[in-house]
Amino acid sequence: MSGATHFYVWYTVTAEREPAMRVVADLIAAVEDDTGVAGRVLARRDDASTWMEIYENVGDAAAFERTLATLVRRHDVARVSGGLRHVERFAALADILRGD
Repeated sequence: MSGATHFYVWYTVTAEREPAMRVVADLIAAVEDDTGVAGRVLARRDDASTWMEIYENVGDAAAFERTLATLVRRHDVARVSGGLRHVERFAALADILRGD
């Protein structure tokens, strides 16, 4: 499949907020260093313990996903999310309809 892939990773933060913010900030920085993809983090408006990392316009989704998984382990992100991270992958509707 060609075209950019957008990754949305959501989870419930089970750790204290300040340490969790540091862990996730370190992860986001490492992802950008290793892949060139600048991520960002959002929190759910009605539940500040639900966070979402967003990585957009990823060219090589398979390589990015492998790198992300490696960095999640390296930065021990499981201690922030209780080990549960939900990874969703989206693409532009036009790309999907074309079969790209």
